[in-house]
Amino acid sequence: MNSIFQLIHKRTYYISILFIISILVLGLLVDNPRHADIDVIFFIHTLFVIFISVGLIMYPRFEKPWFRNLLITVMFAFFYLLFFIYPDATTTPVLISFIPAISILFFDSKLFYITLIANTVLVSLFFMYIIFIDQGTHFPYLTMHIAGNLINIFLCQTLLFIIFKMHQARIRNLQSYYAEVQQSERLRTTGELAAGVAHEIRNPLTVVKGYLQLHRYDQSLTPAVKRSYTLMIDELNSAEHVISDFLTIAKSSKEQMPETVDVKRELKNITDLLLSYGHLHDNDINLQAEEGCYIAANSVEFKQLIINLVKNAIEASETGASIDVRAVKKKGNVEIDIADYGCGMSEEEMKVLGTPFYTLKSQGTGLGLMICYNIVDKYNGNLDFQSENGQGTTVHIRFPLEI
Repeated sequence: MNSIFQLIHKRTYYISILFIISILVLGLLVDNPRHADIDVIFFIHTLFVIFISVGLIMYPRFEKPWFRNLLITVMFAFFYLLFFIYPDATTTPVLISFIPAISILFFDSKLFYITLIANTVLVSLFFMYIIFIDQGTHFPYLTMHIAGNLINIFLCQTLLFIIFKMHQARIRNLQSYYAEVQQSERLRTTGELAAGVAHEIRNPLTVVKGYLQLHRYDQSLTPAVKRSYTLMIDELNSAEHVISDFLTIAKSSKEQMPETVDVKRELKNITDLLLSYGHLHDNDINLQAEEGCYIAANSVEFKQLIINLVKNAIEASETGASIDVRAVKKKGNVEIDIADYGCGMSEEEMKVLGTPFYTLKSQGTGLGLMICYNIVDKYNGNLDFQSENGQGTTVHIRFPLEI
C-alpha cells in the first residue's frame, strides 16, 4: 500500500476489525448462558469466533476475492447460527440486520450489494419460518410484534445502503482529488523542465538548422549529401516540435484569455479540417452536436484540444472504421464524447495517460495528452477515458455550460 489513500484504508481497516473482534469475544465470554456448561454448541461458537478473527487479521496479506467471499460466507453462517442457538437473545436480529456492513470494510461495492440482497432474502425466509412453522415457540418476542420487527430490520438495511453510498461517494472524491494532485504535479514538473530547458536548446538548434538550410543548396554537394542534409533538417524540425509542446505546457494561463466558444461551430470546423486526414486512413468522422453548447475557453486552445484527441482516435482506428464526435448539454455542463473503434487500451495503460513521454504511438512524444489535460484543467473541465482492449476508446470531456 503505497499511496496516502491506501495507508488510510489500511489503518481504518485494522481499527474496525479490532472493534469487531472485541465484540465477538465479549459475546462469547460475557453473560453467555452456555458458558457455565460448555457443550458442543459453545465449542462451535468458539471455533467461529477464532476463524473469523484470524481471517479478518490475515485478510490484508491474502487480499483475494475468494478469501473475501469465504469470510463473508462464514460470517453469514455465524450470525444466523447465533440467531438459532440463542433464541432468547433479543439482539441477534439486530446483528443479522448489520451483516452487510462487514463488506464495507473490504471497500467492495459488488460484495456489499450481494450481501445486502442475500441478507434481505434470508431474513424474509426466516421470518416466514417463524410465522408459519415455529409460530412463536422459540421466538415469542418476534411474533408479538412481527410487522414492527420486520420493518425495523429492513430499516436497518436501508440505513446501511445510505451509509454505504455516502461512504462510496467520499472514497470517489478522495480518489478524484488524489488523481488531480498527481496530474497537477506532473504539469508543474514538466512546466519547470520546459522553462529551464527549452530556451537553452532552441537557440543552438536554430543556428544549426539555419546553416544546414544554407548549405543544402550548395551546388558542389552531391545528391546523397543533400539528402542527408534534408534528413537532418527534418529531425531538427521534430526536435523543435517537442520544444514547442513543452512551451505550450509551461505557458502562463493568463496568456490565453477565455471567451465564449460555440462548441458546435468549432467542432464542425475541426471535423471538416480533419476529414481529409481521416480519408487517408479510410476513416469517416460523424458529428452530432446540439445547438446552444457554449463554454468559456480560449478558442485556439479548444481547437488544439479537440484536434489532438480526434487525431489520436483516427490513428488508433482500423482502416474503414468511423470516428464519432458528440456534444450535448447535460446537467449544467457541455459533454463532448470522441469515440473510436480501434485497438483500445488496458486499465494499466489508461492509468498513466498524460504522463510525460508516455505514448502508445511509435513516433509520439507523449506530450499531446498532457497538453490536453492542461487545457481542460485550465477551464475547470474534466477529461477521462473509457476503453477496453479490442473494443475501442471513448474520450469524455466535460466543461461548465456558459449561459
